[in-house]
Amino acid sequence: MPLYKTITVAPGTKVLIWKIEESKEDLMKGIEATKNCISRLSHMKSEIHQRGFLSVRHLLKAAGYKASDLYYDGFGKPHLKDGKYISITHSFIFSGIIVSDDIKVGIDIEKQREKISVIAHKFVDYEYNYLTDEDIRKLTVVWCVKESLYKVFAREGMSFIQHVKVIPFELNDKKTVGWVYYESIIKKYKLNFLEFDGFTCAYALEDGFQ
Repeated sequence: MPLYKTITVAPGTKVLIWKIEESKEDLMKGIEATKNCISRLSHMKSEIHQRGFLSVRHLLKAAGYKASDLYYDGFGKPHLKDGKYISITHSFIFSGIIVSDDIKVGIDIEKQREKISVIAHKFVDYEYNYLTDEDIRKLTVVWCVKESLYKVFAREGMSFIQHVKVIPFELNDKKTVGWVYYESIIKKYKLNFLEFDGFTCAYALEDGFQ
């Protein structure tokens, strides 16, 4: 299918989301499959991961890039050869990218599931001041926010509990603020989030950009 959503966050920064309804074979069509792409696909045991991987290549194409324009550093973080910033995510039947001309960005999509309440203690600390383990949708937002912040700031040993705080928000707000406290570094980020078809998406940009 064509793009599910396109969000212009600001001049030079855009989010693109794909709903994965095609087969692996159909997703192989219309994109440049580099040797690296084929190699990575061959090591993916799950077809849902293969389809997610291929759908991201269609998102790249929609953003004006070829698969060969994307590369990964030693930490597994994606980069574009033209120097613009990119972040990538996929979860079940959705994938997404955020691309920015001049600011580091992060994005995450997650399916809203009851099981998040079981693992909440692994990524929630300060946020228990305003939510509980029964707040499935809010917990999913917090997870997406922290994951997107990790993709922006990623450092070895970075902890969702110790180093990332998400200020109180309401689901109708569609935005919040996240803080990263890592060693002597303190950074503030503006976050936007949205919900669709039982999924949550959040994307992060450094404060002062929006």
